[in-house]
Amino acid sequence: MIRTMMRPGGGVSLRRRLVWQFILLSAVLVAGLAFTVGWVADRASRASQDAVLGAAVTAVADGIRSVDDGLELELPYGTFSMLGAMGEERIFYAVRVDGDPATGYDDLPMPPMPPEGLVPVFWSTDFRDARLRLASVSRSLLIEDRARQVVVTLGQTRHGQAAIARDTARSAAWAAAAFMALALPVALLAAGAVLGPIRRLAQVVAARGPRDLRPVRHQTPRELQPLLRSINGLIARLRAALEMTETFIFEAAHRIRTPLSLVRTEAELALSETDDPATAARLRRIVRAVGESSRSANQILDHAMVLYRSDQFAAGPLDIAAIVQEVVRATAPIAEMREIEVTTEGLALPVQMHGDARMFEIALRNLMDNALKYTPSEGHVHVAIRPSRTELRIEVLDDGRGIEGDPAALVARFRRGGNVGDTGGSGLGLTIVSEVAAAHGGRLIVAPRETGGTCAALSFPWA
Repeated sequence: MIRTMMRPGGGVSLRRRLVWQFILLSAVLVAGLAFTVGWVADRASRASQDAVLGAAVTAVADGIRSVDDGLELELPYGTFSMLGAMGEERIFYAVRVDGDPATGYDDLPMPPMPPEGLVPVFWSTDFRDARLRLASVSRSLLIEDRARQVVVTLGQTRHGQAAIARDTARSAAWAAAAFMALALPVALLAAGAVLGPIRRLAQVVAARGPRDLRPVRHQTPRELQPLLRSINGLIARLRAALEMTETFIFEAAHRIRTPLSLVRTEAELALSETDDPATAARLRRIVRAVGESSRSANQILDHAMVLYRSDQFAAGPLDIAAIVQEVVRATAPIAEMREIEVTTEGLALPVQMHGDARMFEIALRNLMDNALKYTPSEGHVHVAIRPSRTELRIEVLDDGRGIEGDPAALVARFRRGGNVGDTGGSGLGLTIVSEVAAAHGGRLIVAPRETGGTCAALSFPWA
C-alpha cells in the first residue's frame, strides 16, 4: 500500500480557498442577478407597453359613433403620440364591422380569439417586415337599425421597448461589474474575519513558554471548540509523556549506576585479595570493562538529560565560577590518582549569567573527564574563565595527545578521534557539550594547541 505524505506547510491555503469560494459565489450571484434584472425589466417594459397599447385601442374604440349613413371615427392623435413617445415606432390600425374592413389596414391580422367587449386581447405577429404587438377590443353599435359588432385592432412595433430593455440590461451589467470589482477586497476582509480567531488562538499557544503545559483557556467561536479541545488533549498527553520521561531518566540513572558501582567495588576487593596472577588479570579486565560501561552509561544518561532539559529549557541566574569550582573539586580525586596538576584562572569572583545550572555542570564535567582521560600522568590541565565585553569564554586546556582529524567532526554522536582507539569512550562527551552550548545560544570550539594538547572552549554571547 502506498501512502502519500504531506510535507509541513505544503497544504492548500485556507485563506486562498475562502477568497476563491467567495469570488466564485459572488460571480454566480452577480450573473443570476444580472439575468433576473434583465428579465424583470423586459417583462415590466412589456407590461407597461401593453397597458399603453390597451388604453390606446380602447380610446380608438370609444371614438367610434353610429350616424345615419354609417359610422363616424375620430382618431385620437394624442393617443398615437403617446404610443410613439418611446421611440420611432410604426403604428397600424384596422376597424372591422362584422368581420368586414371598414377603415385602416385591411390586411392587418385578426386576433387569435374574438375580443369580449372593451377588454383588450393582446398578441404578437409579423406584419410587413416588422414584429408587431397588437391589441383588439369590440363594441356593439346600432347601425342602420341593426346591431353590428365593431372590432378595433391597433398594433405597433416595439423598438423603444427593446431599447429600454437593452439599456436596463446594460446598467445591470455595469452594476455587476462594479460589484465584482469590490468582490476581491470584500473576500479578503471576510477571509480575515473568519481566520482571525484561528490566528489569535495560534498566537496564544505560540506565546507560551516551553514549560507551560497548562490547558489553553481562550475564548473561541463555537466552531473552534473541537480544535481547542484537541490542543488541550495533546498538551495533557505531552505533559504526561514528559513526566514519564523525566521519571524514567532518573530511575534509569539510579538502576544502572548503583549495580555497576557495586560490581566494580566487589571486583576491586577481589583483586586486592587474590594472589593468583591469572585471576588478577581477569579481575583487572572486569574492573576496566565495568569502568568503561559505567562511563558510557553515565554519558548516555547525561545525553538524555540534556535533550530533555533542552526541550524544557528554563534559564535562571547562575554563577559560572561557582559551577566550575564545584566540577574541578569533584574531579580532583581522579587528577590526584593520575598525578595530573589542575590549575584554574578567573574563578575568584562570581561570573553571573542566565542558564540551566544542571546542564552547565554536565557539560563542564564532560570537558574535565576528556581532559583528564587523555592527559598523561604528571601532565597539566588548566581551566579558565575569560569574560570580555561581548563574550564569555570557558576554556579547558590539556597537554595530552591532541586531535587527529577534523575537530568539527568530533561533536557528532559516537564519533571519536583517530588517535584514541586505545582509550575507552562512548563518543558522546563532546556531543553533550555542544548541545548544552547550543541550548544557551553559544558554541563549542575544539582546537589543537600550539604547544601540544587540546583546547576545548565554551563561548557564549555576553554583554
